[in-house]
Amino acid sequence: MARRTVRTAADHVPDSTDVAELRAAAKTCQGCDLYRDATQTVFGAGDPHARVMLVGEQPGDVEDRRGEPFVGPAGGVLERALADADIDRRHTYVTNAVKHFKFTPAERGKRRLHKTPGQTEIVACRPWLVAELAAVRPLVLVCLGATAAKAVLGPEFRVSRQRGQVLPAPGALAEAEDRERSAAGSSAGAGPAVVATIHPSAVLRARDRDDMYAGLVDDLRVVARELA
Repeated sequence: MARRTVRTAADHVPDSTDVAELRAAAKTCQGCDLYRDATQTVFGAGDPHARVMLVGEQPGDVEDRRGEPFVGPAGGVLERALADADIDRRHTYVTNAVKHFKFTPAERGKRRLHKTPGQTEIVACRPWLVAELAAVRPLVLVCLGATAAKAVLGPEFRVSRQRGQVLPAPGALAEAEDRERSAAGSSAGAGPAVVATIHPSAVLRARDRDDMYAGLVDDLRVVARELA
């Protein structure tokens, strides 16, 4: 029986460590079927040489329309939490594990409803995440929510069990960053440290918003200590 070929974005990713070149190439990515319904690709944004890179799940309704990550309600929560954790957002790079908005169509005039990306879509989009990591070369990689954590740390990872812990970057992600550090004349280490926490949108959905928000800030303070 012939083995099924897994479709990914790999053929669309240029051999480049320039974030602007990667962003331009991602505009025409058809590595999975999400591009068919999304308004546009929403690539990462921020400091291309940031010491901390934050990875969310996917763009939301506002991000899909504007073409920028974390500019909707969840982005407002993230910006406030970063400030409370003494991390300057201007010196961060923010992106998503999946670059197209997956949604359930809404009634006329209403906001489209977010739909969680499947493992096939996470795997398909992972080459972009690997390329971004190799380009930015952060010291710390922050996974915001379960989808981002599974994209980086594997499908068995559970944020509820290991949130706020400093973990080593796995396999391909560590190797990608180390190759670029060596090419740039920097000493290779073991890739970035990885810290997983909740997605800022979880704060907006929670009944106990204050407690959820405080937990997010506490996890980001772990990141701040790694950057010190």
